[in-house]
Amino acid sequence: MTDLSLRIPLRFPTAGATFAIGIAGYLGVNLSPYMISALQTDLGLDVLAASWVVTAALLATAITGLVIAPLCAGRHRRLIARIGLTIALIGFLVAALIPVTAVVIASLVIGGAGAGTAVASSGAALAAFRNPDRVAGLNGLANRGVVTIVLAIIPVIGLAPIDVFGALALFALIALLATGWLPAAPVVDPVAGASNAEAMPIEVPTTGAVRAVTVPSRTVTISGFVLLATFALWAISEDSLWAMAGVMGFDQAGLTPEGLGLALSGATAGGIVGSALLMVVGNRLGRAVPLAILLVAGGALKIAEGFATDQTSFIVVFILWNTVYAIAFMYFVSTSAALDADGRWSGPLLAIYLVGSALTPVIGAALVEALGYQGFVTALGVASFVLAVPAFAVAAISSRTERSSLAAAAVPEHAA
Repeated sequence: MTDLSLRIPLRFPTAGATFAIGIAGYLGVNLSPYMISALQTDLGLDVLAASWVVTAALLATAITGLVIAPLCAGRHRRLIARIGLTIALIGFLVAALIPVTAVVIASLVIGGAGAGTAVASSGAALAAFRNPDRVAGLNGLANRGVVTIVLAIIPVIGLAPIDVFGALALFALIALLATGWLPAAPVVDPVAGASNAEAMPIEVPTTGAVRAVTVPSRTVTISGFVLLATFALWAISEDSLWAMAGVMGFDQAGLTPEGLGLALSGATAGGIVGSALLMVVGNRLGRAVPLAILLVAGGALKIAEGFATDQTSFIVVFILWNTVYAIAFMYFVSTSAALDADGRWSGPLLAIYLVGSALTPVIGAALVEALGYQGFVTALGVASFVLAVPAFAVAAISSRTERSSLAAAAVPEHAA
């Protein structure tokens, strides 16, 4: 039996495949405005109907990712990724080539479901690498860099279904070709620890050496579920502000369309800078304290955004908030990856984010209507302050778990 108990070093083939598959899974979220435009212009759907079609596709991605995530923590990760990406390729290609409303809608939902397996498999694979913080930073850098280029190129080519949905199909194909390099799960039985919190199975390789392999404890399992709940609530609070930022900026700060474009491009640049910083810093600052500080700072910036009364201050605060958000997002990813090397938590973490992304325009609008802009941002800010507490606790546990795993892997081998 192959010994997969140790995390693997960061190498281009495995890292590139992991990042490419993740980009393919998340690309629909980033291209959602273009998808809405394509549905409007070529199929004649109104903006509400087109928005619901895209929401359905994104929810299909999220739900499929959540359902399939446990399987991606096992030995069939590559097979699942291949099946899902094949489905995504077919779905998006049909939507691009057959401009019939019913066919396009069904194909986009099917393609979105296929993309969900890419999200889950790539998220689980992130946990296979050493130094989860640096890997999370590099993943964020690759994602934002590629998406920035794609977002700039597609409008130049055109916003017809063949252009927008064809891009989704192309990335699904690229990811499908890369699945052979996707890292395998380093734990043979990812649920072994659920029934026995203190189990320490003994694996006897062909050499006759005996190695102790740590498995998830009850504490890690509880921490994983707390992390998923915390991340889901935090993601909803973040994306609610993102969804309402343009309207709020126009009403309160006189934000122009040009100003909104500057804010969005600056936010993307801030995320790239944050990703690069996390790559350089790695785990030198720990994980718990930086994550808690980022959530508190992000909460304060969200509140400040609602009280900005001129365009310049609104744009500056928006860029700062998105930079903090991007770094915090990556710390959440590294925390989930460090909790369990087989990807039990990093797989569903990335999928659960999409649930909030699909629903936050509705949630944000409802909160603004009920609380007003300043009440809206205050509620979001307070949510970040509160969520900093469980985020700190789980990040501390993830660091301790990672150190324990490294210590267990370093146990001297004894002859059988």
